[in-house]
Amino acid sequence: MAVIHFRNIIKRYGKGAKTNQVIHGVSAEVKDGEFVVIVGPSGCGKSTLLRMVAGLEEISSGEISIGDRVVNNVEPAQRDIAMVFQNYALYPHMSCFDNMAYGLRIQGVPKAEIRTRVDKAAKILELSHLLERKPRELSGGQRQRVAMGRAIVREPQVFLFDEPLSNLDAKLRAQTRLEIQKLHRELGITSLFVTHDQVEAMTLAQRIMVMNAGVMDQFGTPEEVYNTPATTFVASFMGSPPMNLLKNAPGVRPGTILGIRPEHLNFSDEGWLVKVEQVEMLGAERLVYARLGEEQLVMRIDESVPVPALGASVRVAADENRLHWFDAGSGKRLADA
Repeated sequence: MAVIHFRNIIKRYGKGAKTNQVIHGVSAEVKDGEFVVIVGPSGCGKSTLLRMVAGLEEISSGEISIGDRVVNNVEPAQRDIAMVFQNYALYPHMSCFDNMAYGLRIQGVPKAEIRTRVDKAAKILELSHLLERKPRELSGGQRQRVAMGRAIVREPQVFLFDEPLSNLDAKLRAQTRLEIQKLHRELGITSLFVTHDQVEAMTLAQRIMVMNAGVMDQFGTPEEVYNTPATTFVASFMGSPPMNLLKNAPGVRPGTILGIRPEHLNFSDEGWLVKVEQVEMLGAERLVYARLGEEQLVMRIDESVPVPALGASVRVAADENRLHWFDAGSGKRLADA
């Protein structure tokens, strides 16, 4: 296990007038044994950051260290990391056992130790009964577990996960998230996990690094990121449905943006007058979409609350203790929020 340090990391592509900078001075520390999720939309730089840790992308400026060693100029194979990819990257002609053992054989690890490590990883991942099968005989979720097993047997200092659940259906994604959580609890290896899915980030992470156009907007626990977002981007990206961000609602000061989570709005005899435009039924919850002047807002209500008719005008009130204020120019959270 190891601490990972990012020190003012910058990544540029091209030279001269064609230079395109995609990572803008990221500095952060991932603690020993910590599970950190790097989250953000496509093109935000999250995978590029992960690939720089792996040594698959050069660092234009700054330093990355793993443990007490700066790895900027260290070959990927010498960084003591193991990576799990989105596409599994299994050898189709090899059995699951051989796929998991291949890297160890290349390193010259004795056969007895290879068997011990593979059997141990297979037991953790509930793959023991599948070790003689080929990848084509497995489901997507089983293939991903084999890919994770291949990483586990290397016993690295750091695990790197590059959107490993993207090819799975919703049910398998949820199941595999639980398996990854269990895996981290048992092994305690420092882990970086990249995803564009904020649900994955909230459920897996001990801390979340939110990336926005190459900038780290916030680095904190899931509770911190959700309850005290540092910017309007974080507020809108983390949460489903996202936070309501209102510029022209009654009571909003000029130059500020009012943020309020959908679950912190309630029907009331007093408050804003809104017109109901749409209702989504989500089992135990309902999402009510309404128009407040020129702005739309969404409410999350319990199934026990009567659902208003489409087109109805109703009043809603925000929980005064759950308001978030942001600067309209910079998008940053205001100090008195």
